[in-house]
Amino acid sequence: MTKFSDLALDPRVLQAVVEAGYETPTPIQALAIPHALQGRDVLGIAQTGTGKTASFSLPMITLLGQGRARARMPRSLVLCPTRELAAQVAENFDTYAKYTKLTKALLIGGVAFGEQDKLIDRGVDVLIATPGRLLDHFERGKLLLTGVQIMVVDEADRMLDMGFIPDIERIFSLTPFTRQTFFYSATMAPEIERITKTFLSNPEKIEVARQATASESIEQKLIRFTPSRKDRSFSEKRAVLRALIRAEGESCTNAIIFCNRKMDVDVVAKSLKSHGFNAAPIHGDLDQSQRMKTLDGFRDGSLQLLVASDVAARGLDIPSVSHVFNFDLPSHPEDYVHRIGRTGRAGRSGKAFSIATPSDEKYLTNIESLVKQEIPRGDLPEGFSLAEASEPSRGPRERGPKPGGRPKGEERRDRGEERRESPRESPHDERRDERPKTGGSGAHVSHQGPTPHHHREERRDGARDGSARDSRQRDERVVGMGDHVPDFILRSFKLAEHPASDEPEEEAPVADRTE
Repeated sequence: MTKFSDLALDPRVLQAVVEAGYETPTPIQALAIPHALQGRDVLGIAQTGTGKTASFSLPMITLLGQGRARARMPRSLVLCPTRELAAQVAENFDTYAKYTKLTKALLIGGVAFGEQDKLIDRGVDVLIATPGRLLDHFERGKLLLTGVQIMVVDEADRMLDMGFIPDIERIFSLTPFTRQTFFYSATMAPEIERITKTFLSNPEKIEVARQATASESIEQKLIRFTPSRKDRSFSEKRAVLRALIRAEGESCTNAIIFCNRKMDVDVVAKSLKSHGFNAAPIHGDLDQSQRMKTLDGFRDGSLQLLVASDVAARGLDIPSVSHVFNFDLPSHPEDYVHRIGRTGRAGRSGKAFSIATPSDEKYLTNIESLVKQEIPRGDLPEGFSLAEASEPSRGPRERGPKPGGRPKGEERRDRGEERRESPRESPHDERRDERPKTGGSGAHVSHQGPTPHHHREERRDGARDGSARDSRQRDERVVGMGDHVPDFILRSFKLAEHPASDEPEEEAPVADRTE
């Protein structure tokens, strides 16, 4: 059997590995490390939890043992899809490189740029980053990738799911063509295969397990139930989850509960806490400090139940997870393999329960088609009744009127009746009501007061006898040009027809006037 001492690693690295408690490499480590030490590109295909991180970090530390990094020019680059996975790789690097003088920097979102800039300016041997934050530093002119000797892309299929492939291609184009590349993925989608053919040079392909297969050490169970009513599905599913956790008893030392939506993560975690369980949520909308605090609590045992979205489904190395619960069946069948792969790691046994309703049938079919086996069916816990699901719903799917309240439509009708019945106290409102109403056809409709024709006649009479100003004061309404033509405009027309003359106009004879 191959041991780490047989893999030609740096003695300082071997010492750190032994102190970490490892003697025998996993299959992907035993196959990948020799090719990596020879300088070849490596394409690794393996399910989660098989030790991929050590398979590239150990030879990378050995190869970087000679040389020194320059300012803003890292010697190696490790790309990870999530902040948690990047932080985990950084921890592994600290463990395996503690007897070397290699330096590292971690570039992830949710952290101020200032401290990261200081590390890059001093020069780092290993740069561990998420694609978005790496490109942010590059575009700010704080980072050069022309000195990268080794590049690692971890969880490439997850990068594809998260939309990072264009960023990965751009980063590849910014690194030297002569770099050595380690490319790891659990599945080989057509887009992933295209990238490997474009950017890897004659890679050594290592596949230690059939693609998208679950570990045999994981006991899988599918719990199917039909909700009593469609609008109670969410609350009754939470009741089933609580019953399953209680039925496992002390054997459930800790567990990860996966939901498809971030809002459901919060609701499920709150529901579990309200029923006395030690649970906390983790998803992409939480602050980075809160996410790390929650993960640290789950690792040290102070937190028993971690309710998570798929941001926690990949790469998190928590070897002692006893159970995984799929509160929702994943819409992407590959995620099922990665979710249940959080348990049964490093040869340990684990259990994975999935809750399904009739609406999940298409997801179940896709999952069983991918893993090429039927998930064993399980029964609801003995003595369980859906009456346990009588808790008031707090989910976004089951909102209704507040207790003791009336429907919004009735409230609006009541307010309208109050407005119609209340007297108008403003004189402006009274005058507004006296104005003629105009219908859609342009016809005037009168409800109160004089007719529009009466108003127009009154205004014309007032203009002829010089009382227009008094009429405006009484009415206080704007008079349009169509209703009244001011006197000064009429006078200007008369002057235009009979131009003024310096000589006085001759007076007609009296006789003519009489005629």
